[in-house]
Amino acid sequence: MLEELIIAGFGGQGVMSMGQLLTYAGMIEDKHVAWIPSYGPEMRGGTANCAVTISDREISSPVVTEPTSVIIMNQPSLEKFERVLKPGGLLIINSSLVSKKAIRNDIKVVEIAADELANERLGNTRVANIIILGAYIKLTKVVTIDSVIESLKKVLPERRHNLIPLNRQALELGAEIV
Repeated sequence: MLEELIIAGFGGQGVMSMGQLLTYAGMIEDKHVAWIPSYGPEMRGGTANCAVTISDREISSPVVTEPTSVIIMNQPSLEKFERVLKPGGLLIINSSLVSKKAIRNDIKVVEIAADELANERLGNTRVANIIILGAYIKLTKVVTIDSVIESLKKVLPERRHNLIPLNRQALELGAEIV
């Protein structure tokens, strides 16, 4: 198994957090992992993306040039990363913030109105990224939701552990809708 993923969006959408959670979850499951962040010049509102590789074998290079999956959180990211996705790959789009449709027909496209779902079903738009993450995990089975929850315990400061149940709900909602 080799999963190469690019997650892209605006700074502040939790792009880096998604990548870190997947990476920690892979480590918990004794998989080989790599995570490379890439930031635009702004911290919030600027572009941000990360590359995540999860494999059951050693990773020869952490650089992801032709990903097997891409998660898109905003319009500029769709325009930049749809074209590099491997044929037959998985493209997950946050349709709450991306109005344009994917143009390729050689890939699997899943659109999720994550911001609306987060607000309407969970009462908190800040977990839109986690809904997308839950959908990605369900579709790829690259790691388990339980491993991501364990990762949250390591990534979140202890004073934020009260958010873990909400994040579990978001992961499960994402998995449920796909």
